[in-house]
Amino acid sequence: MTEQDPFAEASDGPMFAVTAAAGGERAGCLVGFASQCSIHPPRFVVWLSTANHTYRVAREAPYLTVHLLRRDQRALAELFGGECGDRVDKFARVGWRPGLEGSPVLTDVRTWFTGRVEGRFEGGVGGGGGTMGGDHVGFLLSLAERCPPVEGTVPALLRYEDVGDLEAGHPA
Repeated sequence: MTEQDPFAEASDGPMFAVTAAAGGERAGCLVGFASQCSIHPPRFVVWLSTANHTYRVAREAPYLTVHLLRRDQRALAELFGGECGDRVDKFARVGWRPGLEGSPVLTDVRTWFTGRVEGRFEGGVGGGGGTMGGDHVGFLLSLAERCPPVEGTVPALLRYEDVGDLEAGHPA
């Protein structure tokens, strides 16, 4: 009999590609820390690493686009999680179109939404000396635009377990 870890299974969440545009620059990264956080009004939060190129663009962006990746989109996850936007134009390698305020919408991803950034807050582990600096910032989003309804069978989602072996394009 195989031992199961219910907490590990529950925390094996879906993976998202989050994109942003501001100041004439586009950015995107792979995100595993994201969740609905309110029903009325509908709200969603995505957590971006402060070491990430996408974070630097997103903190100036009025909108972020959140793409839910399918299990067969590991190559897209590798691009957005394994390459750094400081060195590589990720958007030269994928199909995309400009969405609200230029926020990139990845055309190969069927399930996505664009959210207006309503607020930002620090999370993660603080720095030394008792200060509360965080290694991730949460972006609180309200629904502004979304994909059309998906028809047919919903495909399997890409999960953390599927990409846990990826080497990040930047330090965590």
